[in-house]
Amino acid sequence: MNINKSLASSSLAEVIDRILDKGIVVDAFVRISLVGIELIAIEIRAVIASVETYLKYAEAVGLTSDPSLAAA
Repeated sequence: MNINKSLASSSLAEVIDRILDKGIVVDAFVRISLVGIELIAIEIRAVIASVETYLKYAEAVGLTSDPSLAAA
């Protein structure tokens, strides 16, 4: 009798490939205040994606510009 074992886990390469294909956005805001006075404010926004994925979504929301228009 032969028993096949199937693992549902993904390899690191598959996880990285999926992240680059779909993209991840990390958005964080940290504020440190003392007695109502803001001492430090840190805002972090990071986008992790492949160049192809970034350009596809940037074009969809109008973040890319046409280089031929800039030269005119």
